[in-house]
Amino acid sequence: MKKGPFTCAIQENNVDTIGLLQRWHEGDREALDEILVRDLSWIHKQVHFKLGDRIRSKEETVDIVQDAVIDFLQYGPRFLISDKDQFRGLVAQIVANTIRDKNDWYKAKRRALDREKPLPSDTVINLDAAGRKADGPKTLAQKNEREALIRLALELIDPDDRQVIVLRQLEDRSFPEIGEQLGIDANTVRMRFNRAMPRLAKRLDELRSGTLP
Repeated sequence: MKKGPFTCAIQENNVDTIGLLQRWHEGDREALDEILVRDLSWIHKQVHFKLGDRIRSKEETVDIVQDAVIDFLQYGPRFLISDKDQFRGLVAQIVANTIRDKNDWYKAKRRALDREKPLPSDTVINLDAAGRKADGPKTLAQKNEREALIRLALELIDPDDRQVIVLRQLEDRSFPEIGEQLGIDANTVRMRFNRAMPRLAKRLDELRSGTLP
């Protein structure tokens, strides 16, 4: 079957996207610059649309969005994805959540995790193939990939859900301790946690199966 120009353009974009991410993971700063030139304007428009009146004027938020994109790509879990539109949508959702987060709480936590509990440098999630991996004995590499998937899924859920999960699961805080920190009672924390976990599980399933919205 003869390939039309539209099909060729899609394939070229896919090669560009996965190639840029591979180069970035290997330490090529120019790859990050190319990602920003190609995708920042689209991501900014999408973030502005998502947040509406919650953020400032269009001109003022360009730098905020760029900083959030760079911070995530530097300190977040490494991943590969070939579809340019899915890459843009994924990063736009993460940036919107970052900006919505109170006092940049998870931005600081992301850096702390990268510093205190770093994943091996070769841990790269292939989101194109994640849903096609066969089950089997859990190797260390698979455990590292699962940890990376959890960290990526945390980026994609509501900041309030994310905070209570991190405090409970990653920092092993009790519900009363979390309540004291957040200024709410322990039962409210427990209910918020019980609602948040299924949302995290849903995002994990989407990442594993390659069905990102």
